[in-house]
Amino acid sequence: MSGARNLAPFYVHGGRVAEARAVFGGENWIDLSTGIAPHAYPVGETGLARLPESGAVAALEAAAGRAFGVPAGRAVVAVPGTDLAMRLLALLMPGERPAVVVPGYGGHRAAWPAAVPIAWEALGQGGHDLTILASPANPDGRRLDPVSARDLLARGMLVVDEAYADPAPGLAAMDDARLVVLRSFGKFYGLPGVRLGFVIAAPALADALRALLGDWPVSGPAVTIGTQAYGDTAWQVEQVRRIGDAAVALDAVLDAAGFAVSGRAGLFRLVAVPGAGRLFRHLAERAILVRPLADQPDRLRIGLPGDAAAVWRLADALQEFKR
Repeated sequence: MSGARNLAPFYVHGGRVAEARAVFGGENWIDLSTGIAPHAYPVGETGLARLPESGAVAALEAAAGRAFGVPAGRAVVAVPGTDLAMRLLALLMPGERPAVVVPGYGGHRAAWPAAVPIAWEALGQGGHDLTILASPANPDGRRLDPVSARDLLARGMLVVDEAYADPAPGLAAMDDARLVVLRSFGKFYGLPGVRLGFVIAAPALADALRALLGDWPVSGPAVTIGTQAYGDTAWQVEQVRRIGDAAVALDAVLDAAGFAVSGRAGLFRLVAVPGAGRLFRHLAERAILVRPLADQPDRLRIGLPGDAAAVWRLADALQEFKR
């Protein structure tokens, strides 16, 4: 199984285990391609038997707003995943001279295809009236601090994707009508299939977004699970500990194998590897899926192993590749 064509499906986004199995075979796959917490919030009663009520959605948004530290006067809108939210926001705020920071999440450029791609180092240059970026950045983990954010806001609108920011408040705690922040539920809580996210924006933009979403913006299970999870501070504290322990274990494995970490966020590491495609295939042939990057062919993004067995399998595969 060789050839660059085999990597094409995996450049789009992580989580493509079925495609990996079809190309490389194997069973009992370890998916380290998504940057999603390997420990999921426990799901009980899900609300499948009823339509989400407006009051329940409002309670979910309030719980999320408290968790994010959203100031009074800003609006929180529940959405069925932030990827869809980006595409709707692009209809509402296309920008005359938009810019999107690259490398980054492909959904940003898909939502704003006319945006000029710019490097992180070029932020604030070029007279752009709308800038779209992720903080922590995907895949290198860089963060936009409040001072730099205010500098960009003085130049125009700013959309910040904070999919990997939890549990920190991040820029969602800033109060500026020109700032739009996206937050994702599934990554920190380990439940990406719930398809739940939030847009924090000025009330006028939030109202326009709600009009596009309609009466039932998110599912009953998303409302029930999200409201419970955002109020469960004890579980959040324990999740932070689990993520930290998993990150320490991953760092030890990478260090032992001699791979340089060129970027990091809580839920993933960016690894510099000459001929990264060879390592991607080597791991895939051992039923371990990581994330190759089309615009950074010498980098791989690796998520957190969920248990000791996954750590051991990854360590063994990396040592084998090194030999």
